[in-house]
Amino acid sequence: MYGNDFNAPDVAGDQGSQGAKSVVLNAAQTPEYDLAAAEGRTVDARREEAGHPSFDALIAADLRVEPRDDMPEAYRKTLIRQIAQHAHSEIIGMQPEGNWITRAPSLRRKAILIAKVQDEAGHGLYLYSAAETLGIDRAELLDMLHEGRQKYSSIFNYPTLTWADNGAIGWLVDGAAIMNQVPLCRCSYGPYSRAMIRVCKEESFHQRQGFEILWTLMRGTPEQQEMAQDAANRWWWPALAMFGPPDTGEAAQGGHTAQSMAWGIKRFSNDDLRQRFVDMTVPQAQRLGLTLPDPQLRWNAERGHWDFGEIDWDEFWRVLKGDGPCNAERIAHRRRAHDEGAWVREAATAYAAKQATRDAAEAAA
Repeated sequence: MYGNDFNAPDVAGDQGSQGAKSVVLNAAQTPEYDLAAAEGRTVDARREEAGHPSFDALIAADLRVEPRDDMPEAYRKTLIRQIAQHAHSEIIGMQPEGNWITRAPSLRRKAILIAKVQDEAGHGLYLYSAAETLGIDRAELLDMLHEGRQKYSSIFNYPTLTWADNGAIGWLVDGAAIMNQVPLCRCSYGPYSRAMIRVCKEESFHQRQGFEILWTLMRGTPEQQEMAQDAANRWWWPALAMFGPPDTGEAAQGGHTAQSMAWGIKRFSNDDLRQRFVDMTVPQAQRLGLTLPDPQLRWNAERGHWDFGEIDWDEFWRVLKGDGPCNAERIAHRRRAHDEGAWVREAATAYAAKQATRDAAEAAA
């Protein structure tokens, strides 16, 4: 309902020594996304022709692994961890913007925000369903979230202090998420890759509406411009940290990247995706009229990329471990919502059982 209800400006601007050229708003609007979606259909067809090859043969041929295929236990556990964290991030991520629904500055903005938060809930459901195909129950995943045994993206532990934060989240946070998720459209696990096709397309609308919020504010009063700049200042560095800690060079020996890339779960390193995001976002900031809070940000003609400063990884780990501005608040809200929704789950279960009994009786008649 809100993906095409505004005319996003033609994002073109001075990109320093590389000259001016048109750029897209997010990775879901790139040829890479279109190729991934088309490749998914081709891969599924090739898989049908291949019959039932071994796990190693599927990975070597860059085909999809499906739920009934034999797979290493470590592969299954890695997917459960990653998909669960992704799902948890979607439902926790409803909170920062959800608390602005009643305070949105217009009915149009309110309707857009409601639709966006609803989308995030749907994304969580897609992902929990994908995780369940790996033999784990959704209730168990939620218990692990509520007990702190599984994580969600640390970016959602920061507060939304002003209306402009909703724009910064859409532009930067959703933009970073799309950059991360477009390669997952080619993930080696079938249910996850297929879910990502739809998720990325919907996230593209989310990012566009965030950009438009900031575009409008930056063409408003001095106070509105200051609000937009303040939001960009606060969300820029956490958005860069969303891609995860460094995993190239000496850092390549730690973490999950090497094995996940060998299995075809992950296609690019954290550092590569972060650089792509910076390269895509800097021209957008210039077009908006925002100054990104990094004095080391400059175009490197030799590399063909934007250089940027060092991320505060101490802050990243501190927030991830539970010492962020809103960690306790986010989990307390999630637990309360889960408990208050118990009657809905019980009613749905009772209704399903009643329908199953009725269907069995009709079948026996």
